Amino acid sequence: MFLFDWLMQRIIPIIFVQLRPFIKWFLHTFTRLCELQRIVYGAQAGASRTRQVERSLMLSQNCEIQQLVKELDTTVECCGEEELRLIPQRTINVVQNAKHIKAKIHPDFASLFGTCVLQIWSYRHLLHQVERLRAELYDANNLDHEQKLLELWNRLMPEEPLDGRITKQWQDIGFQGDDPKTDFRGMGILGLENLLYFSREYRDAAHHVLLHSKHPVYGYTFAIVGINLTAMAYRLLKSGDAKVHFYNAAQSLNQALSLAHFHKFYCYLLFEFDRFWMESGPTNIMDFREIYQRFEILILEALHNDKTLFKTNLVVEYV
Repeated sequence: MFLFDWLMQRIIPIIFVQLRPFIKWFLHTFTRLCELQRIVYGAQAGASRTRQVERSLMLSQNCEIQQLVKELDTTVECCGEEELRLIPQRTINVVQNAKHIKAKIHPDFASLFGTCVLQIWSYRHLLHQVERLRAELYDANNLDHEQKLLELWNRLMPEEPLDGRITKQWQDIGFQGDDPKTDFRGMGILGLENLLYFSREYRDAAHHVLLHSKHPVYGYTFAIVGINLTAMAYRLLKSGDAKVHFYNAAQSLNQALSLAHFHKFYCYLLFEFDRFWMESGPTNIMDFREIYQRFEILILEALHNDKTLFKTNLVVEYV
């Protein structure tokens, strides 16, 4: 069984790459359509279509397309929203020219292909944005950082004022010690931004999860678990496993991906992990690692389905 799995994962892709030029020639000869046209006309909109378009562009042997891909990957590292929105038309022009696609004969190609291109490079742009936040260390001398930390407390504990900047009260919302800044070392300011977004945009859900974290039997450290979920969301984004969700999210809203999409993805993970944790009935916090890993496997399994889209209308049920 192991040998078979190894063959499927290593040998089959190599065979496919070798046969790909012949397959493309054969299909082009009989359909009179290039590979990108066959994909955008035949694949289901969303992750299925966009991932196939992405693969086709990355494997293209056309020099113009190869050069374009390199330039776009450099552009999205630090481009603004307006520049990001210019990428689809630029890509359409290059591909139509390189593949001799006549706009008058194929009027639908540009729109369908352009949507995929926006999803692909807005995802890569988002990855750079998230990486910058993760790499930014929490600085107690940074007024913006300090204000956001204080806002997090005020949103989660609105009726209980802090005694001081360094206080055991931080443990009431799940930090490990008297000063939360030490808990952000792994995920940087990204961990704080995620927690703050959750408390701002999903107030009821945030208080619901915080209340669960104080359960006398199933309790856990809310903020620390939240930062661990930031790590999970970051890994899934960086590895590309989360593309299915993000491409489908962009398709359903017909827009480029932004930091808000990542924050909402995080909120879904945190809210669902809380539910999964409570249903798992842990004996104590020492069960965290095993339950966390099982939860990540469930998310990964869901992301293997091209139709997956995690809904972030977080519904709080009171019993």
